[in-house]
Amino acid sequence: MKKVSKKIADKFRKVKFLLLDVDGVLTDGRIIYDSNGYDSKFYDVHDGLGVILLGMMGFKTILITAKGSKSILPRARDMRVEAVYENILPKTKVYEKILKKYGLKDEEICFVGDDLVDLCVLKKAGVPIATHNAAYEIKRAALYVTQKDGGRGAVREVAELILKSKGLWNKALAIYNT
Repeated sequence: MKKVSKKIADKFRKVKFLLLDVDGVLTDGRIIYDSNGYDSKFYDVHDGLGVILLGMMGFKTILITAKGSKSILPRARDMRVEAVYENILPKTKVYEKILKKYGLKDEEICFVGDDLVDLCVLKKAGVPIATHNAAYEIKRAALYVTQKDGGRGAVREVAELILKSKGLWNKALAIYNT
């Protein structure tokens, strides 16, 4: 993982919530339909552990997706996320509700997106992140672009950046190092 500047690390230190898009962030963006019309998605186990580690260290994660799927809720349960918002456009409707419900400020939100439907939230979040394989416009709006692609470790990379910036990485590692 590349080292971030002091300015970026300072922004990560303010983060209290991680908001994630699903398709292209938690998945690699591919959607597979079987002959019965049911969809399948690929989720990365490393990303999931990153979200779990954040939760163990007191951070909440919320999923906001423009497209619903039956696979999202079971994956969200596995990762112990706070909430899932599906079929949401524009995503800022839910973003504002989250701020109000949890008493948060923009600078306390880290949002990871990859495509144009995420642009409106990226422009509001204090720590806007684009996946490595994100659309050009998303990368331009981001404070940080991950080295990893969506669905291939990008979320884990962000989780580690948050925990390391806050000095919690060694505490998180200690959970599995006993």
